[in-house]
Amino acid sequence: MPTVAPVDVDGFVVRAGFLKDCAYFASGEGEIVLSGAGEKRHRPHKVGLLAAEAARDGQGLITSGDDGCIYLTSADGSSRLLAERPRKWIDLIAAGPSGTVAFASGRTAWVRLADGSEKEFAHERAVGGLAFAPKGLRLAVSRYDGATLWWAGTQGSPVELSWKGAHLGVSFSPDGKYLVTAMQENALHGWRLTDSQDMRMTGYPAKVKSFDWSVKGRYLATSGANAAILWPFFGKTGPMGQSPLQLGVRGDNLVTTVACHPKEEVAAVGYQDGMILMCRFTDNAEVLLRRPGKGPVSSLGWDAEGARLAFGTEAGEAGIVSLQD
Repeated sequence: MPTVAPVDVDGFVVRAGFLKDCAYFASGEGEIVLSGAGEKRHRPHKVGLLAAEAARDGQGLITSGDDGCIYLTSADGSSRLLAERPRKWIDLIAAGPSGTVAFASGRTAWVRLADGSEKEFAHERAVGGLAFAPKGLRLAVSRYDGATLWWAGTQGSPVELSWKGAHLGVSFSPDGKYLVTAMQENALHGWRLTDSQDMRMTGYPAKVKSFDWSVKGRYLATSGANAAILWPFFGKTGPMGQSPLQLGVRGDNLVTTVACHPKEEVAAVGYQDGMILMCRFTDNAEVLLRRPGKGPVSSLGWDAEGARLAFGTEAGEAGIVSLQD
């Protein structure tokens, strides 16, 4: 049976996950809790913390805040300043290869390369989301009326992908063939990058605020409905003409957060009432990981083996679910 070890966190949990064997919890109040061999608490930001993402090598947690600073915090609790934009709110960050970091404020995105140098990318409208491609230094910037693809390591011309409306969160498929954005309306939009073919994924009763690719990128799991909606991305046309899977259907609660298992076709699904289920793709079998709590699940993150799940809620509840005794 799964067991839950609670972790005391100060405020809304912005991001929960693992740096190798160490669980982390980043709160909107600015506190980072590291739970491994013992527990450490750290506050690199002078005020609130707005965004957090683990570095690709798993060695540290990248955070940004309304102090205009971007920090890298290691599992031992030490932090170093990566970049600073005084008097700007840095609420969007993305982790790239070899220590590369992207961040944005307003209409401008920046990429800090591994050698500490920076490149600036200006846009006509406000940046809605950032994502690096699985390979190489290609950065996707979502914005109003579409997305722009930049080559961060060269002076190559950007690629413009157009679709009317406000585009927010953005993600490349693990094979790099597709780019998907969550829109201000209750929908996803996607492009097949070989030919810029549009893909429209609609029918949500609420905005999609969480999405995650399954192992090998066969499915894209999403929030925004009373079940986790999983769009199939195998085949030549991606999700077009295919029906999505619906996992963990609950009539009375919307899904707020999803996290796909790193090794199996299984997803952790967090709900508006704080419940967390684990659902299997093949037969929709469910395992209860956490009973309802005080607030919506705001973040879920697996460890590399898929044996432990870190979670956090908007009400400041947090913990580690262990699947094995």
